[in-house]
Amino acid sequence: MTVRLRLHPADVGSGLTSQRVRDRLIEDLRKMGIVDERVLNAIRTVPRHQFVDEVLATRAYENNALPIGFGQTISQPYVVAKMTEALLQCAPRRVLEVGTGSGYQAAVLAALGVQVYTVERIGELLRTARKRFRGLGLQVRSKHDDGRIGWPEEAPFEGIIVTAAGPALVDALIDQLAVDGVLVAPVGPAANQSLLCLRKQADGGIEQHDLGAVVFVPLLSGMTD
Repeated sequence: MTVRLRLHPADVGSGLTSQRVRDRLIEDLRKMGIVDERVLNAIRTVPRHQFVDEVLATRAYENNALPIGFGQTISQPYVVAKMTEALLQCAPRRVLEVGTGSGYQAAVLAALGVQVYTVERIGELLRTARKRFRGLGLQVRSKHDDGRIGWPEEAPFEGIIVTAAGPALVDALIDQLAVDGVLVAPVGPAANQSLLCLRKQADGGIEQHDLGAVVFVPLLSGMTD
């Protein structure tokens, strides 16, 4: 199920934020191996230029990560698409996102009809993301907290997506994953990170796949305003 976004004229875009430019990005993602049409349509529809500072809006549909302040970034569209595609393997109804950031990844998931629970440690980023969700008419549940703790009172989740890299997988998050659920997370030091996809089996075991090299900001503990 997809969700119809509440789009305003500024969301539709023009020039370097126009539909033509977005369609060109989608063709690039196809060439890079993204095959799930649901994911491609969500990337095409969600106005990425509304999730970055106005001065960077003309670069929003480049296939690059961009700064969003506070030492954080909005992920490369290919990485967002790859993580989303991997997560959809388990047809999740409820997904926990660790690291709201700009809100873009959560918006893509919500546009796919997934109930998103997102946690962000930087208060200012979360407040801005919430405004973006409301503007697009997206029902995303969010809280300001240490993402490494997850959201235990709402667990288990059929899907968990982590948008910052820790030195190892966080046990608390694996514990919050439902049986047969999928967790997608970057793991490793800055110079040697891998995107891992885990599936929890009925006997408690974990099936793990390496989806390739990535570069993410570090997964930090604590909270800031």
